[in-house]
Formats: sequence, structure tokens, C-alpha cells
Amino acid sequence: MRLTRYFLPTLKETPREAQIVSHRLMLQGGMIKQQQAGIYSWLPLGWRVLKNIERIVHEEQERAGHIPLLMPTLQPAELWRESGRYDAYGPEMLRITDRQNREMLYGPTNEEMITDIFRSHVSSYRDLPLTLYHIQWKFRDEMRPRFGVMRGREFLMKDGYNFDLDKEAALHAYNRHMVSYLRTYERMGLTAIPMRADSGPIGGEDTHEFLVLAETGESEVFYDDRVTGLKLGAREVDYDDRAEIAAICEEFTTLYARTDETHDAAVYEAEVPEAHRRVGRGIEVGQIFYFGTKYSEPMGAVVQGPDGRQVPVHMGSHGIGVSRLLGAIIEASHDDKGIVWPEGVTPFHAGVVNLRAGDGDCDAACAAIEAGLAARGLEALVDDRDARAGEKFGTMDLIGLPWRVTVGPRGLKDGKVELTSRRTGEAEEMSVEAVIDRIATIYGR
Repeated sequence: MRLTRYFLPTLKETPREAQIVSHRLMLQGGMIKQQQAGIYSWLPLGWRVLKNIERIVHEEQERAGHIPLLMPTLQPAELWRESGRYDAYGPEMLRITDRQNREMLYGPTNEEMITDIFRSHVSSYRDLPLTLYHIQWKFRDEMRPRFGVMRGREFLMKDGYNFDLDKEAALHAYNRHMVSYLRTYERMGLTAIPMRADSGPIGGEDTHEFLVLAETGESEVFYDDRVTGLKLGAREVDYDDRAEIAAICEEFTTLYARTDETHDAAVYEAEVPEAHRRVGRGIEVGQIFYFGTKYSEPMGAVVQGPDGRQVPVHMGSHGIGVSRLLGAIIEASHDDKGIVWPEGVTPFHAGVVNLRAGDGDCDAACAAIEAGLAARGLEALVDDRDARAGEKFGTMDLIGLPWRVTVGPRGLKDGKVELTSRRTGEAEEMSVEAVIDRIATIYGR
């Protein structure tokens, strides 16, 4: 990919509407364009990151045994009347009447529709457990959309729904989602802490939300700082092993971590040594719920149990804010020059800066690096513009590619190019072949 042929409309000035770092850098970095308050077009660079986040979410959901499908953005109002939520949900729901005067809504969530799908096709306990999920655009008519994609009206979300015969099985599904979410966030370079939460309009008995620590977070959080050191790492997980999954959940939820909504000062002071007490702010990037038969009973989602009796299934819902995650990653990973993408979500694996575009040797070296990385399944963004070196470096710093290869005539005289880490600033000279091998090794290719 060459910058002379790419669409990357970067901005030099700080947009006035940008109130937080992620919003400013996404606008300056040519990732999004606001079409209306809380509604954005995703430009090519932003779209690439969004698709990488979506890919990781899919991979970890399917690893946990969850089955993808796709439900529509528009839903019939009668489904929501069955559950009792149509009038209760509030003005955040965008209600629509079509040309046949049928009442519809732009879905803010999908509990009713997935329950309708389930009850239409599943009638026996032998078909359980079952977890279905999709990644789809949602709409909530926020009164004050702000902070860019962090609190927009239209957003991309993964929402999954489990159907189980009893509470014990449903709680295993809850735990399974917690572990899969922890692995998802780690792959994106994030430390997301599960915190006991309020269920809100979704309802239910058990719920945790996942928060990424950031100064611009919307929630005040109280936590034991030892929780930030917990990692799943490369450990193998058997998602069918209830005891193993429950033990991991206990490992990540035993240390105190709560938002201001559920904070208990007495418990906090009793459980957390003073040296480990921390107060900060967090960005919510996901939430999981167990709500039992809240939807299955009123909507008739029942199965025949082992004893032949009809019983309502136990359910839960589990969401990840896919588009919101992009903003959260930037809030957690940036510096005064721009974004610093983790390798797992970067729009391009490396940036290649041609210091003298049009020079035969420089052009050939850049082409060789681009082709060599492509042969390893890696993509490079080559800055081949006729521009000053400072401008090219500034663009690469702004858009945050984790690795930059600088190609210039002086280095090439000695057969060298320079590899620079965006995160640390450390640079090393090496041959074209060596830089291809090094970047491939970093990405495990």
C-alpha cells in the first residue's frame, strides 16, 4: 500500500469538537469523519483497525464454542411488547413506523429477537447448551453524544446470548464469556478489569462490566492495584471444564474492583491493604449478564426437559463494544506525538518511510521490504510521497504503526535500513533481509 495511492486525510490542526485524546487523534489521523452528532463515517485507516478488532472478537468467541449469526438492525415492536420492554426502555430507543404503519425500532440490543429465533427452532434440552452471537451496528439515541466513538449514537457491538437448561449451566456460560473476554482484551494489548456492576435496562441477577483504566474514563473506579497484574497469557483453557473456568473467574474477580455505582467503602478498606488501594477512572468496553428466565418466560422460550416437562430456558447476554474498543485502545496507548497501536490491532504491520522517493535504490529497497513482508502475510504502508522527512515521520507517529522502517540513500550505501519501535523509540540498523525477518518474528510469521 502506497501513501500516494491511499486515502488518508490527516489534519494538522486540533479539531474544536474533540474533547478527549482518542477523538482528537482519530480525526487528525484520518480515521473517521463526523456526519452528525454521534454518527461517523469510518475512513480507510479506521476501518482497518475496526476490522482487526472484529476479527479478534470473532476468533475468541468461536474458540469458546459460540456460534455466529447475523440479525437485522430493524426489529418489530411486538417482540419488545412481549417482553415488556418496549415502553420501559426510554427515549434512547429510536422508534420507526414503516409505510404499512407497522411499528419498528432500530435495535439497541437483541434479547427479544434472539429469544424469538430460539423458540422457533429449539424445543428439547438435547439441543442445549447453545450460545449464539453476532456483531452488528446498534443505535441508541444518546441525549448528549460526545467523546467521538466512545459515546456515539450508532456503534458496532458484539452481543451474544446463551440458552441453558438450568441456572448452574447458565452460570458456566457466564463464566465462559468472562474468560473469553479477558483473552480478547489481552490480545488487543489492553488490561480490562472485570468489575461487579449494575444490570440497568437489561436486567438480571449477576453482571460484570469490563473497564480499561484511563484518565478520560466515564466511571470512577476503586480497585486493588494487584488486579492489574493478572494475565491469562498463553495458558491453554478448556472451555468445557466448569471447574477450570470457574477458577479463572475467581482468580480475576477476588481482588476488590468496583465502579462508583457498586463501591462499598467499608469492604474496600477491610479487604484492600492501604498500599494497594487505588482510585481512578475506567472506560467500559464490555459487560456480561445472567438474567435467568426474564425473557424466556414471557416470550415462551421453553424446552422439554429430561423428565418430559416444559421448562423455560435460563439465559444471559454478553456484549463487547467493538467500535468503542478502538477509542479505548487509543486512550490507553498514545503519547504526545500520536497513537501507539498494539501489534494485535494495528492497521498496518509496519510503516516504510522512503526518504528519497524517485531514487532508484530507495524505491527498490522499499518495494523489496513491502514484497518480503507480503510474502509473510504482513502489510506495510509505504510513504512514497514527495515530502520532507519530518512530515513523513510526523505522519507515521500520528497514525501509530508499531514499527517503522526508514530507507535512505546514506544507509543504503552500507546496505542498511533503520527499524524503529514506535513505543520505545529505539532504533537499529540492519539489512533489508534482516528487517523483514525481524518484523515477521515480532508478529509470529
